[in-house]
Amino acid sequence: MIVELFLRFPSFQRTGASAYKPGIANMEVFDQLVSHPHRNYRIIHVAGTNGKGSVSNMLASVLASCGMRVGLYTSPHLLDFRERMRIVSGDSFSLVPKEYVWDFVQKWQDTFDHLGLSFFEITTMMAMCWFAEAGADAVVLETGLGGRLDSTNIVMPDLSLITNIGLDHCDLLGDSLPEIAFEKAGIIKPCIPVVVGESHPETDAVFERKVLYTNLPEPCFAGSRTAVMALLTFADKTVPALWDKADVLLAQMDLKGDYQKKNLRTVLAALEVLQKTGKFPELEGRDGLFPDALTHAARRAGFHGRWEQVSDEPRIICDIGHNEHGLKYNFAQLSDMKEKGECPQIIVVYGSVADKDLDAVLPLMPSDLVYIFTQAGSRRALPAIDIKKRFEGYRQAAGIAVTDVYCEEYVSDAVALACRLAAKTSLIYIGGSTYVVSEALEYLQDMMNAKK
Repeated sequence: MIVELFLRFPSFQRTGASAYKPGIANMEVFDQLVSHPHRNYRIIHVAGTNGKGSVSNMLASVLASCGMRVGLYTSPHLLDFRERMRIVSGDSFSLVPKEYVWDFVQKWQDTFDHLGLSFFEITTMMAMCWFAEAGADAVVLETGLGGRLDSTNIVMPDLSLITNIGLDHCDLLGDSLPEIAFEKAGIIKPCIPVVVGESHPETDAVFERKVLYTNLPEPCFAGSRTAVMALLTFADKTVPALWDKADVLLAQMDLKGDYQKKNLRTVLAALEVLQKTGKFPELEGRDGLFPDALTHAARRAGFHGRWEQVSDEPRIICDIGHNEHGLKYNFAQLSDMKEKGECPQIIVVYGSVADKDLDAVLPLMPSDLVYIFTQAGSRRALPAIDIKKRFEGYRQAAGIAVTDVYCEEYVSDAVALACRLAAKTSLIYIGGSTYVVSEALEYLQDMMNAKK
């Protein structure tokens, strides 16, 4: 049934913009038919260009550590469709049962067709219904794309959280940072606190105006601009509780990657705001649980693909960072590791989808690494040979020597080549695309199983 769902209702993950259906009118109709399941639990609504998954999983882990059953809705998935919807409780997580997916699709498939629902609309409502039936106390709900017209934006959350704004999906969200910020700011609701992870001169005013215009007519504020603006918190302009322990936490966290420092600050600021609202009494006086929940967030919530080490010899790290805004941190970290002598040889297995700005990524790639360009088995994939040609063209134009550059059409062949080239002390980094990471993980999993 899961395969049928993919075939009948193609996802953005596989087909790109053709699967994107902006607007929430159909979701509102579907929501009425299923009796508004999202009204049965508290909601943290998360949008942003990068970091949504990490922030969502950290928050879910902390809430679960305080005794709550936490629904977690994220995308995309890497190996199993059911990764998109999880219940985090205590020290572990569970995926939506296959039987539930089957029953939901069987029950509502005529409605899918009648309303012309997209893959993401279907999975969003499936998750909302399952969370209600599973008795979730709270749900961390990640947007798919944008915010204002996103399928998840039918909810009234207890906190709206926007991680950051970068130039991504410009064909759908806008060509400038303020335009994209406007779309993400669409999740801001009347009388609901807002946390923005990263401030920016071009986007701060967008969020300030949205909060102001959304709330001034509301009787709960009686037109007080000061009270309204108190709803808005920029995480990087505050010093949240536990921030003085940030370096210790980051060193211990199973969510690695230098970029996690920004995400951690966003999470700590969000937890502080949640405590002040009084709507999450489970958090009161429980700060002592937060460090353990944060350091083990990936394991506790079943989170993968963010600077994740999947092998020791050779050391292999996978990360789904796929745009300039995210990859600049990853390539900078690889360069720093090489300069410090942590890894004498670093091999990058890289692939991209055709709608990403490769020209913005090429200057970020350190010059002294080995590169193997590849492509995932997706119609959105940019051919590996095209990446190699553009990489070499950029290097030649910049006067940088072009050495140690390879090209493999299939991800499995690219990973196999990387393993052959690697010594025991080498680091293999696999990234550039969620699809590349997904196929690499499948190959590595099969390879490890074959050795058993």
